[in-house]
Amino acid sequence: MRFLDPFFCEWADRRPGQTRSLDRAAALMRALDLDPDALPVLGVVGSKGKGSTATYAAAALGAAGLRTVLATGPSFRSYRERVRVDGTSVTDEEMDALGERIDRARRRLPSVRETGGHLAPSGLFLIAGLLRAHDVGADVCVLEAGAGGHRDELRLIGPDVVAMSTVFGEHLGVLGDTIPEIAREKARVAGPRTRALVTLPQTAEVSEAMAEALAQATDGRVVAETVDPAVPGTEPPPELRPPGLSTASGVLGTAAALRALDVLGRPRPSAERLHEVLATVRLPARLSRHPVPGSPSAEVVVDSAINGAGVAAALEHARGLWGGVDHVLLCLPDHKDVSGVVESLGGLPVTTVVLPEAHLRFERTLPGHWGTMAAEDLSPAVLAGLGRRVLALGTVYFTGRVLEAVRAPTDRLFELANG
Repeated sequence: MRFLDPFFCEWADRRPGQTRSLDRAAALMRALDLDPDALPVLGVVGSKGKGSTATYAAAALGAAGLRTVLATGPSFRSYRERVRVDGTSVTDEEMDALGERIDRARRRLPSVRETGGHLAPSGLFLIAGLLRAHDVGADVCVLEAGAGGHRDELRLIGPDVVAMSTVFGEHLGVLGDTIPEIAREKARVAGPRTRALVTLPQTAEVSEAMAEALAQATDGRVVAETVDPAVPGTEPPPELRPPGLSTASGVLGTAAALRALDVLGRPRPSAERLHEVLATVRLPARLSRHPVPGSPSAEVVVDSAINGAGVAAALEHARGLWGGVDHVLLCLPDHKDVSGVVESLGGLPVTTVVLPEAHLRFERTLPGHWGTMAAEDLSPAVLAGLGRRVLALGTVYFTGRVLEAVRAPTDRLFELANG
């Protein structure tokens, strides 16, 4: 891909204290002749599990016969994975074309110095998804928000339906000083177009904050609808849900998609067709299992767990598959739940991996018996040398590198061919 620079150049050149500019993003959409109201949008927000939720939503909408463009982030092995049509990544050439169009329009805008804020990469990939949706005549877009909600480009586009995953302390001090404040920020992605918000069960404090923000954002038109994975008969059935903590994301994505079909006046798929498509969903780096190239027996389970509960669930899953774990590769920047993860890993052999990204810090004190390596040294041979049963855990920036090392298939997330 030759034209990634338009997605990152303003972010890379930002000055200290400079923030993303939604006004500038709106101006870019106008320069692209991109009408955000032209296509229905299902938006996904929350603290964790947004990508899995969005994937299940797109698969369920596809099962109903809708051509769907899915925009998620971060990517796994290639930036073109951030824009998908019916679950399949755009090609290098298609992503280049999207980058060229964005670059031409961006150059017609006033300078960043004049406008006082930059275009954020996550928002630009959402805009690229909208462009691609118009190109292919999509029926609906599924768009995953970045970290925020009210301050995210998804609010500019305007979701018809919002899916809200569980809200917890991720981004404390950035999106809000308390978890209810974070929930309020995320719920305010709703707006004039929004006709439904589907949420997983939340704490009482989060539910109250979300309800207040939603009422304000929609003039009281929309009331949150809760889908509970524990209720018998909730779609999809347990055997078609993703494993571990992603189980709830599969339920939320499916419920939000079915609600979106109602909102759009489109028929829901039959249970048989829905189950047929959801059975094909594959979630890279969500407890995904891969052989290690060049080794006759070594395997790695990759999961983007970032807290103690996520790591405990990943360990339980891996032990269920293998009976035990030989080694854990862990990449956890300082702002994640390092203490909770250390407690969950107990006395297991662990090697921590340090990423080169300048905005990530790896300075927390870790158990003395743990090893350390640089992410650049990751290879199939290194993985195989750790044992036959390796569990790779941590931030998506790292799990994407593991998927690259084992040459995992990441271009297609689900199949619609039999419909």
